[in-house]
Amino acid sequence: MPMTSPVLAALAEARRQRAPLFAHWCEREQETFCPASPATVARFAREHAGLGVDRLWQALHDISNTHLTLGLADPTAGPAVALVVDEAAGVSPPQSWPAAWKQRFKALPHDLKVFIAGHEKGREKSLRRTQHALAHANKTLERLRSARSVTTEDPIDEAESQRPDAGGQN
Repeated sequence: MPMTSPVLAALAEARRQRAPLFAHWCEREQETFCPASPATVARFAREHAGLGVDRLWQALHDISNTHLTLGLADPTAGPAVALVVDEAAGVSPPQSWPAAWKQRFKALPHDLKVFIAGHEKGREKSLRRTQHALAHANKTLERLRSARSVTTEDPIDEAESQRPDAGGQN
């Protein structure tokens, strides 16, 4: 679909220069750069997953900005592209989440998934540290209790030890 406005065409060319990886790929594959279909962008992302998720995410962000600036639908916002990015990034839903929420997690944008997954990983690590510290404190308490029972064969009754005539002295 050709651009009718010279201003929009100039803007698209400027964006093409800001999204050179996708623009060159579209030329090579004989695909339309703008507007691009979600299937085209997903194929681009799949073929460029080896770049690493950070560079791929930046390229997708450039594609998104190009389309949104021109008032076009964002071809990167669909589930096809999200699945490819998830595969490249290896971001999975938090283990503690119920299955229904794990499905909804997959629909989130990549940057939110990374934040949530990182936050949950930190929370799980903190929880494990706390559980470890509690187990250590319980072992120490048991050790102290057993050391006390070894040194005093008869358990001390605190009420009896407080009385002035304790120990049979009258």
